[in-house]
Amino acid sequence: MENRAWSGIWVISVFLLALFSVSAFAAEEGEKVLTLDHSNFSDTVSKHNFIVVEFYAPWCGHCQALAPEYEKAASILGSHDPPIVLAKFDANDEANRELASEFEIQGFPTMKILKNGGKNIQEYKGPREADGIVDYLKKQVGPPSAEIKSVEDAGKLGDEKKIYVVGVFQKFSGNEYENFMTLAEKLRSDYDFSHTLDTNLLPRGESVNKPTLRLLKPFDELFVDFHDFQVDAMEKFIEEATIPFVTIFNSDPSNHPYVNKFFGSANTKPIYKDVAVLYKKKSISFLLGDLEASEGAFQYFGLTVDQAPLLIIQTTDGQKYLKANIEPDQIVPWLKDYTDGQVKPFIRSEPIPEVNNEPVKVVVTDSLQDMVFNSGKNVMLEFYAPWCGHCKQLAPILEEVAISFENDTDVMIAKLDATTNDVPVDTFDVQGYPTLYFRSILLRMNYDEGLLECSPWELRRA
Repeated sequence: MENRAWSGIWVISVFLLALFSVSAFAAEEGEKVLTLDHSNFSDTVSKHNFIVVEFYAPWCGHCQALAPEYEKAASILGSHDPPIVLAKFDANDEANRELASEFEIQGFPTMKILKNGGKNIQEYKGPREADGIVDYLKKQVGPPSAEIKSVEDAGKLGDEKKIYVVGVFQKFSGNEYENFMTLAEKLRSDYDFSHTLDTNLLPRGESVNKPTLRLLKPFDELFVDFHDFQVDAMEKFIEEATIPFVTIFNSDPSNHPYVNKFFGSANTKPIYKDVAVLYKKKSISFLLGDLEASEGAFQYFGLTVDQAPLLIIQTTDGQKYLKANIEPDQIVPWLKDYTDGQVKPFIRSEPIPEVNNEPVKVVVTDSLQDMVFNSGKNVMLEFYAPWCGHCKQLAPILEEVAISFENDTDVMIAKLDATTNDVPVDTFDVQGYPTLYFRSILLRMNYDEGLLECSPWELRRA
């Protein structure tokens, strides 16, 4: 079985997802990605000036999709000068969880760039396919800012959906230039940095005769100049100037960074932190994440961006409680209602199919009672995940069994996608995929009122 367990109490939101060497340690034979765990992580990272680590969970569908691309990128980057090392770390392994928590892993997969033996940590915010990973990391390992010497160089600033930070100087030395380079190294994961001696090469703005930080934007006034070259002042300026006058909140991925910035600048985050301190004694743990990092959790909970900002609580018995489109001043009252037992559980279900005439019937949470418990039939029910390899192997077997009983009105073979439907934990114990239960109208047992767990391989023999 492929295990997929979530535990604890999480509070989620979008801006928030508030809840919540290639050294002595070689990769497995034939693999270019290093395999790290709690026993070799620190030693391996300390030997590298630049190493990328993917924190993953074996059951995670996004991690499985990334794996071949990550391996391909590792193979290509191993020949780079200098070599760029990619590694992976199973953050779901019980023995590794303490170390994973130190890196504040909030979703899978999470990739981090560790520099200077792990002393400098940056979020990987690049593509998830091989060529994109390669291009992104080559830029990260190179100079933090690229010199603009010609019109051709300036033409590289032509992407109308990106933000560019350009430093204009009389000479490439002095405090202003050094501070600019420090800023570029610090924020290189978030923005593209360039520097030049000639403002006339830039696509926007007038010429200047003193050190200037010019921000080129795809919105509002299109460019803004700034002249205070203190690192903190430049960072604050960029953070504020890259929030649009009007932030578009929709499903377009190009708008997501601005949505995250908008909510990150709002007063929700400090309020959320205060609430976490208040409820710490009530055994509620809080997790803070953003839209990009929490993509896997959104998929797991069946959430959509139009519900954000939102809070979700998941309890240890699997119950979920949801407050969508929450305002900052609603966080405390809603949590009080929850602790007072005034909030009803949120139960996720796919729509009941209008047509359900395949041999293996489709069950969803909202049809579970009628199709399984009130059908008056002997029901074989599979709980599966679409990404699960074992489930895919079992599918033709279930189909064969269903066809063989197609003319028997007392028998039904059915399946329920447990990644998009909530499973009643008081009735079914689904620890991994596939899990099968059989409910007989003849058999009555003390265990689960006639519900028997069975193995798919026993089913095949039958």
